[in-house]
Amino acid sequence: MTKYDEEFKRSVVQDYLADGGGCKALAAKYGVHREQIRRWVESYRHNGDSGLIKKFSHYSAEFKLQVLKRMWREELSFSQTVHLFNLRGGVGVVSNWQRKYYEGGITALIPKPRGRPKKMKPPTPAQSSNVQPTEAKTLEELQRENEYLRAEVAYLKKLDALVRAKQQAAQIKRKP
Repeated sequence: MTKYDEEFKRSVVQDYLADGGGCKALAAKYGVHREQIRRWVESYRHNGDSGLIKKFSHYSAEFKLQVLKRMWREELSFSQTVHLFNLRGGVGVVSNWQRKYYEGGITALIPKPRGRPKKMKPPTPAQSSNVQPTEAKTLEELQRENEYLRAEVAYLKKLDALVRAKQQAAQIKRKP
């Protein structure tokens, strides 16, 4: 949902064009920032009523490249390009596209997926054929696993004993 509906925007713009005061006075009257009013007026002047309508604002990489090429070919400013293509988001959108294009080419213009990534599907039995359930393990595999776990526990105990011995030695050196 948009913060301001089309009818409200149109009434503010009509008030401005009917010489109802400048952006500053209208901002105080309607409780809208004066830069926002200025943008609405410019958009209305260039695109009419369609400039005030909420618009789809996700563009493909091909469209972005087409916009940039036309801007470069006709030597248009960012502002002129925004009004020519009736883009939402202001001049920052086009300048961002240009920066991304110079940094990474056409692949940098590809829109990123929005929202949370989808949850992973649980693996099917065919995908997890290398993982065996505990019941299916043979006696030899269980014995090897048990031996490995015992060795790991012994290693961790030895490491803990060495750390404690170093700490005790450090405490003895500090006491004199």
